[in-house]
Amino acid sequence: MKTLLQLFLFLALAGSFSLKAYAQTATNAKAVTDSVKDATPATAITATTAPLDLARAALAAQGGEKFKSLKNIVLRGSVDLYGPNSTQSIPGGFVLVTAGDKVRMEVDARPLFSFKQIYDGQQSYSSLPGAEMPPTSKFGMRLLGKFEEPGYTVSALPDKKKQRGFRIGDAEGNATDFYLDPATGRVVSFTFSFNGYNFGTENKKFKDVEGVLVPTSFTQRIEMPQGAAFAEFNAKDIKVNQTMGDDVFALPN
Repeated sequence: MKTLLQLFLFLALAGSFSLKAYAQTATNAKAVTDSVKDATPATAITATTAPLDLARAALAAQGGEKFKSLKNIVLRGSVDLYGPNSTQSIPGGFVLVTAGDKVRMEVDARPLFSFKQIYDGQQSYSSLPGAEMPPTSKFGMRLLGKFEEPGYTVSALPDKKKQRGFRIGDAEGNATDFYLDPATGRVVSFTFSFNGYNFGTENKKFKDVEGVLVPTSFTQRIEMPQGAAFAEFNAKDIKVNQTMGDDVFALPN
């Protein structure tokens, strides 16, 4: 059971968004809007749109420069964890926080377990030893703000049904595969491999928060020898660009 819980939390820490900040204030100056309807990409996406233009469309859909310059974000909400071949979930609450490469993750599923992991940009702490964190700087949505920098490449992927795909890779061989909705330019799923495990995220619902598109309902999965484990997240509280205390990413002694 301990190993399974480690994998669940390992999955959660893979992150579906460039999440930043442990909110120190109770409210945002601007309210979170409802899911954006009838969104259209800045440039029409067709069957012949080049991979680099797909990445640019995905970045624009996320908020463009506002996404790239985002200082911090915090998601709070509920999570349901499913083991391989299981229909019974382990319910809990979560807080997922990042600021640049710094990350703080907390999961509370008591009485079964509670978990905390912190990465301060150089060192990491885990209340559950062995649950190593995939570097947020090398995988996932943060790459949308980096793909035109030196050392990154964008290449084509086969389409998945009606979704267009592209891959962003770095000079170290790390890569994330993205699939977007051609009607909106939004990333609906992405996958990557880390330490021999395959991770996948599917974004189901979004909200526009101060010009940045935030997934509020998303499913993550991790492929294991005994089958796939799933985690279903629903964010109920979203804050961005908050003032942070120095102790947010402090490692316990």
